[in-house]
Amino acid sequence: MRLVFAGTPAPAVPSLRALVARGHDLRLAVTRTDAPLGRKRVLTPSPVAVVAEELGIEVIRADRLDPAVTERIAAEEADLGVIVAYGGIVREPLLSTPRLGWINLHFSLLPSWRGAAPVQRALIAGDRTTGASVFQLVAELDAGDVFGEIELPVPETATAGQLLDQLAVAGAELLADVVASLADGSAVATPQQGEATYAAKLGDDDGRVRWDEPQSAVLGRIRGVTPEPGAHTTIGGARLKVLAASAADGALAPGAIVGDGKRVLVGTATDPVALETVQPAGKGAMRAADWWRGLRETPVEVGT
Repeated sequence: MRLVFAGTPAPAVPSLRALVARGHDLRLAVTRTDAPLGRKRVLTPSPVAVVAEELGIEVIRADRLDPAVTERIAAEEADLGVIVAYGGIVREPLLSTPRLGWINLHFSLLPSWRGAAPVQRALIAGDRTTGASVFQLVAELDAGDVFGEIELPVPETATAGQLLDQLAVAGAELLADVVASLADGSAVATPQQGEATYAAKLGDDDGRVRWDEPQSAVLGRIRGVTPEPGAHTTIGGARLKVLAASAADGALAPGAIVGDGKRVLVGTATDPVALETVQPAGKGAMRAADWWRGLRETPVEVGT
């Protein structure tokens, strides 16, 4: 089929590669404009832009699917539009411009976690299962009929970044299968069933660790916001990024912190959490035990 692909971050790349591998005619790749990255804020093309150009696919850089982009896409007379984490909304008339409209690969079991951050919100909520869905794009947010889905258990220690990488690979094959079924006319879509939940985009405060929550909720939040926007707390009034943590046993008051030279424990509403890797303000990542030994005085207050 003649396809137009819209996507931006690294998790969209496996889908782009899978569609090319299946022999489809990728006419255009639409992605967001180059973004400033790193301390020097160097303008950097999106992962989708880099791979699309490697594959010889024409790239359109646009932060909005405006009338000019719509006109350019319409000129390709595509059979289908495919979108994976593009970062923008497809509205009419673009929504119905391809012959078969648009389908979307979404990293949740719809109607759970419609919206921008499904994997992150699922981990923060403590979900034990997750998955990916391919659905018909409609005007309402992530509400279209579903062509196919896969379900996966949530690994106990997975971060959002790790889980998203896993779903991106598995979801790419699901997406390619759905496109194949649309091509041969065998595709069947079913309406979403159940109560919808929503996954709003994460902000900095979502990464603030609430030590007065149970251990499972604290660890779920830390993993759910890793790598972005990142988990953080305050120790003695100074901000500390929490890059990795694990479950520990014992009795420790919420927010109380102790170190024994080998481990650094922080109390929660239930059992404590062991800090594994941290990053103090203005410094690089380090083992939590090393950070603790380097403190000139023991902090007595942890922000909650």
